[in-house]
Amino acid sequence: MRRLLLSNDDGVHAPGLRALYEALTPHANLRVVAPDRDRSGASNSLTLSRPLTLTALENGFHSVDGTPADCVYLGVNGIWDERPDLVISGINHGSNLGDDVLYSGTVAAAMEGRNLGMTAIAMSLCGTQHFATAATFAASLIGAAEQLSLPPRTLLNVNVPDLPWDKIKGVKVTRLGYRGPAEKPVPIQDPRGRTRYWIAPVAANADDGEDTDFAAIEAGYVSITPLQTDLTRHPARRDVQDWLDAFA
Repeated sequence: MRRLLLSNDDGVHAPGLRALYEALTPHANLRVVAPDRDRSGASNSLTLSRPLTLTALENGFHSVDGTPADCVYLGVNGIWDERPDLVISGINHGSNLGDDVLYSGTVAAAMEGRNLGMTAIAMSLCGTQHFATAATFAASLIGAAEQLSLPPRTLLNVNVPDLPWDKIKGVKVTRLGYRGPAEKPVPIQDPRGRTRYWIAPVAANADDGEDTDFAAIEAGYVSITPLQTDLTRHPARRDVQDWLDAFA
């Protein structure tokens, strides 16, 4: 059987991780390494200022007092003799669409797996109810994963509508949409009268065209977006060079 490493950013006790584990158990040998607490929004950060603690839990999972990327790094390198064949991150409690991928610990865990040479998939449920739907879809992906061929440093970002399985209309391969500028932070007063701030909710969609991940989810389709780790805006390289040449 294939060896799979599971991780997430909602924490080792999250229902989405448990649903993913239960759905994939019949299909692969599983290893679970996840943060010891909710680390949503941790992005690709690694803990470099202190050592990490890997703790074995009674249910066979392992927790790490670090970020999602830390968990995958430890799960792939040096902790066990055999490296996994595939890294799956999730099931996230909420969508990771458009700009979310820049902040998402779920996507970062999958990206760390891809950076370490693994095939990697980030799984998110666009809500918090129908984890069984996303888990069922994840199990269907595993059956075909050996036939998946991706360019180097590419991973799959999968978002599943928060619907019962029989209400899913199908699957669409999409591109990332994007949202408008973020709203202002929300000020609150703590018990000592100090002003503190919540990060505001996400802004409205600025690009949710019919081929985007936003549009697929809105229409009831699973969205699969291939992501690359090369953030270079290649068409802009000439513009920047022309700008520099003007000062020569």
